[in-house]
Amino acid sequence: MSENVLILGTGCAGLTAAIYAARANLSPLVLEGGQPGGQLTTTSEVENFPGFAHGVDGNELIGAMRAQAERFGARFEYDRIESVELAGAVKRLKGAERTYEAKAVILATGASPRLLGIPGEQEYYGGKGVTTCATCDGAFYRGQEVAVVGGGDSACEEALFLTRFASKVTLVHRRDSFRASDIMVRRVKEHPKVELALNCSPLEVVGGPDGKVAGLKVADKAAGERVIPCKGVFIAIGHVPNTQVFAGQLPVDANGYLVAGANTVSTPIPGVFVAGDCADHVYRQAITAAGMGCRAAIEAERWLAGH
Repeated sequence: MSENVLILGTGCAGLTAAIYAARANLSPLVLEGGQPGGQLTTTSEVENFPGFAHGVDGNELIGAMRAQAERFGARFEYDRIESVELAGAVKRLKGAERTYEAKAVILATGASPRLLGIPGEQEYYGGKGVTTCATCDGAFYRGQEVAVVGGGDSACEEALFLTRFASKVTLVHRRDSFRASDIMVRRVKEHPKVELALNCSPLEVVGGPDGKVAGLKVADKAAGERVIPCKGVFIAIGHVPNTQVFAGQLPVDANGYLVAGANTVSTPIPGVFVAGDCADHVYRQAITAAGMGCRAAIEAERWLAGH
């Protein structure tokens, strides 16, 4: 049986799309992939999602969104898509469990943050001091020392953003020069709260007796191994969009993000729509992903009505 709408992903984008598509009586099928709930499930407290004056646990928010979608008739299955045929009137997506057919598809597969792969990183990830989003978690480190790892524009932006809260921001980069633009480098160098730790390669996230981050051990070319005291380690070495399975069928930018039309969520293939972090490398917030999910579902509904 061909589905009306098949939604890939159960983060904020996919679940919002599911809510809207289900309320439109399209009975969407939603596929959960390798990380059900998306990146938000790794965040212990979300303070910037509208409607929660005192914040909300990431898992709790995702659970509520899923229950809302189910209430209106969305169906959920767990599978990992291995290949796709999107060009025809009926879209065919082959999963590890079975092959799915749909008239319209919403791709909300998200992105995965690049991690360092060092000891302690996973142990202290998500609420214990290691994070990949300054916008999400910076406010938790008021008056504390933090470290940012990276050398591009994103790392510099994160470091500058964190100066609003932290007492000190150490920007750790394994080279002696930055990949970031000249203006961003100048800003971090001139900021009184930012200290540069260049030619330093992260070795280990060090924990304290409270079970949270206490420092970042680095290999300093000048001083040897040392520990940078900090309560938070912000990893800013980029994201990897989960779009590899669509290679060759949909346009992507130089970093692999799906490219939609100007001011739209539609792709060049009729009936295929995008939402969330797999197509957004600028904002990458739960609320913007939800907004894209809403737009994708409405566009899919309108497209189906016309076909």
